[in-house]
Amino acid sequence: MRLLATPLFFLTFILSTAVGFANEVELINNENTEIAFPDIIVRDVQQKITLTITDKELAEMFDKNPITVIISDYTLQAEFVNGILIIPYSFDKKETLKISVGNFSHSKPINPIPLWMSILPPVIAIFIALIIREVYSALFVGIWVGAGIIYYYKGSMFFVAIFQGFLAILDTYIIESLNNSGHLAIILFSMIIAGTVGLISKNGGMKGIVNRISRFATSPRSGSLVTWAMGVIIFFDDYANTLVVGNTMRPLADKLRISREKLSYIIDSTAAPVASVAFVTTWIGAELSYIQDGINSLNLNESAYGVFFNSLSYSYYPFFTLAFVVILIWHKVDYGPMLKAELNARKQITNPEPSIDSEVADDLMEEVTAKKGVTPRSFNAIIPVLVIIFGTLTALLFTGWNQEVWNNNTLGFFEKLSDTIGSADSYIALLWASLGSLFVAIILTLSQRLLSLMDVIESIIHGFKSMLPAIIILTLAWSVALITEHMHTADFISGLLIKASLSPYLVPVITFIIAALVSFSTGSSWGTMAILYPLILPSGWLVAQNSGLDYDSSMSIFHNIAAAVLTGSVLGDHCSPISDTTILSSLASSCPHIEHVRTQLPYALTTGAVAIFVGTIPASYGISPWILFPLGIICLYIIIRVFGVKTDNFVLSSDK
Repeated sequence: MRLLATPLFFLTFILSTAVGFANEVELINNENTEIAFPDIIVRDVQQKITLTITDKELAEMFDKNPITVIISDYTLQAEFVNGILIIPYSFDKKETLKISVGNFSHSKPINPIPLWMSILPPVIAIFIALIIREVYSALFVGIWVGAGIIYYYKGSMFFVAIFQGFLAILDTYIIESLNNSGHLAIILFSMIIAGTVGLISKNGGMKGIVNRISRFATSPRSGSLVTWAMGVIIFFDDYANTLVVGNTMRPLADKLRISREKLSYIIDSTAAPVASVAFVTTWIGAELSYIQDGINSLNLNESAYGVFFNSLSYSYYPFFTLAFVVILIWHKVDYGPMLKAELNARKQITNPEPSIDSEVADDLMEEVTAKKGVTPRSFNAIIPVLVIIFGTLTALLFTGWNQEVWNNNTLGFFEKLSDTIGSADSYIALLWASLGSLFVAIILTLSQRLLSLMDVIESIIHGFKSMLPAIIILTLAWSVALITEHMHTADFISGLLIKASLSPYLVPVITFIIAALVSFSTGSSWGTMAILYPLILPSGWLVAQNSGLDYDSSMSIFHNIAAAVLTGSVLGDHCSPISDTTILSSLASSCPHIEHVRTQLPYALTTGAVAIFVGTIPASYGISPWILFPLGIICLYIIIRVFGVKTDNFVLSSDK
């Protein structure tokens, strides 16, 4: 009997304890418990409902004890942790949702936003940009549409929701986007580096670099190579690159019988393609910001600079473009419309001067021209540029240094360097380096009495002003990204890609083509990146994860997509007749704009095709960039040798 009594005792004890706990659950009621729903509820997306016990003693009583939760007709077992109960729930219909736990009960009418509507803000932004060919208004309307939808499904009447959405653009989305330390750091860095560019232009530093290099231009080939070299050296800003190199080399190019079309092509090919991949430019702030938003939405333990650094292995179009130009110049060949333009230049048959608004040209050039009477000295630009380059590298190493990584003998040097940069605080590094560069430029200018203090400040402020359009695009882009995050647009896109059984290995090339088309149609690489980065980066990652790829393979796809958005945007911008850099290139070289577009297009498309088929696609399948970069350059060389025709039948004697 004792053997039977013992189990019976324990069974009775357990039952009584359970009944006692069940009775204690009744202590949970509406007075000591609060409930919180997602602020923005989207259909068919798992979101969180939060219950919080406000009574500390009661919270401790139920801590980590399973209890029954009833949600409408759905029952689940959950537990409070530190007085908080998180209920994952997918809202799939319009309903009055009822939740009860113990004596607590709550009902709330729910009208979730259909998930397909999450695509409307970016799609409408793209559509409007394509129609009116202006990005600012397109992004603004995209935010407005998203905010209006959100307020409508929160219960507002249609016209009230439109009005609330309009106000929310400023008081919610733009304010929240700017109320971010990373975003503010990007704005500050971009303004400081633009101010530095403005100052080293006015103090003659930029002109000094150009004067030094232009001495080596003695023939069509050497003149073209010098133009290319100057475009690469003035890497920190594509506008400054275009205006300075174009206006400086134009008289020399005419003397050497280099066509205006070829000059503008070389200028255009060393502006955005260089600025987009250099790690300290007026572009890098925007790129890091867009990448960081993608990382944040996925909660990845990666840094924006680390992703950018790794994405360079997949940035084929910019590097292939630079190589393509050098091969053309070195072999003194051309094909397509450019061949005719070059032969006409050798025969000194020129196109009529373009009808350019001289006031616009003068205003643009004024921003990058040295002040009258200033003696151009190259070191006044070289030293500040070196400060920002080495300052950024030093700050990246300082903020990301981990002695354990560098003591690990199993890692190679580049693996250690990549790990260090990936762990660094890139925003701090850029701020420190840019501020140091500006300070050095000011000291150099004042110590040589090149400009007065007032002129120095005015030059810096002019540089600040030049970044205003970029900052507006950035702010609107951050707001669009916030809208798409709230509406779970990435979930919708990734769901479509998964349903379509699209291989994650094809996402980068599709991204590249879409980015190129949007950029070509809008004429804005920055606007294209602003729209596509927050959509494609998270979607590509989710597709890779749902396809069963491991973390490293998914990150490889992620890096490739990051590069595809950037480089596809550059390709489209490079080909677009309404692109600002394309227009500035023809303006700075005094080339008829349509002739610049017509002669450049075959070259850009050639390089873009090689970038796709020899770079982006095979890279997705794991082929090493150490193979693809040389292979792509070889393909470009073969294309040039097959289709290129010599232009030296009419060269100067000095080039024979």
